[in-house]
Amino acid sequence: MSRRVLVTGGSGFIGGHVAAALRDLRPEGADGPEVRLLLRSTRGDRPPGLETVRADLTAPETLRGVCDGVDVVLHCASHVGSDERLTRAVNDHGTRALVEEAVRAEVRRIVYVSTAAVYGRGPFTRAVPAEVPLAPASPTSRARAAAERHVLDAGGIVLRPHLVLGPGDRWVEPGLAALLRALSAGLKDCEARHSYVEVTALARAVTAVGLADDALTGAHHVNAPRPLPTSELLRRASRLVTVPLPGAPLTVEEARERLRDQPRLLHHLDMLAVDHWFVDDVVDEDFWTRHGVPR
Repeated sequence: MSRRVLVTGGSGFIGGHVAAALRDLRPEGADGPEVRLLLRSTRGDRPPGLETVRADLTAPETLRGVCDGVDVVLHCASHVGSDERLTRAVNDHGTRALVEEAVRAEVRRIVYVSTAAVYGRGPFTRAVPAEVPLAPASPTSRARAAAERHVLDAGGIVLRPHLVLGPGDRWVEPGLAALLRALSAGLKDCEARHSYVEVTALARAVTAVGLADDALTGAHHVNAPRPLPTSELLRRASRLVTVPLPGAPLTVEEARERLRDQPRLLHHLDMLAVDHWFVDDVVDEDFWTRHGVPR
């Protein structure tokens, strides 16, 4: 039986890839999930074959009815930025209103794409969700931790990727490229391990969790089975640096000294310097294999 799936954030980085993954499950003339995208604006080109509805997470009254007839909600919308009021309005209050609407409409499953940033600063080595307390350190991660609570209290599922890479990434690799440009050099003697997931694989995993017959609940990490070392992350980011880095590689302490007046880049550096390695006993390597998720 075909299921109807509501996707929030369908015009964004992760939500857009989730919508595409769902569309791929329904080739022309085949039975597959019916997809409804929740968008703040329905102006412009509409994705072919997908229903769109206009609603705004910052205006709860606009959400009335968006979950009617829906079996699964894949909540991929979020606000990341320095505007704390907007961050709370979208991530915390908006998620609460969406969950209330989903419960009213008797939606079977709610899946929220959160972030491992809700744990705060590392190091984390082979960390599983049940063993790591939430300690969000920024307004964005605090609001997303609040959003998680709304979903979990309703019996939903929370997915926490760490670094999300791939087409459309405006945060991870661009941020690391900015770090390299500021240092004018690479790093040496720094091989911490970092969980990551390619956005296309994350999208397939999100849809698999949403559509699975398994009785899934709770919070889960969703990352590639093996982490990347710092050197590989910087190698990937270096593709965005268009000029050669003239300096010799720096130690982490030398880099900290060079960045002492640039707190945002210092944050990137501190993240790179220690493990951020997350594992899960449900969304594990066997899960990726069973659901045919490319890694």
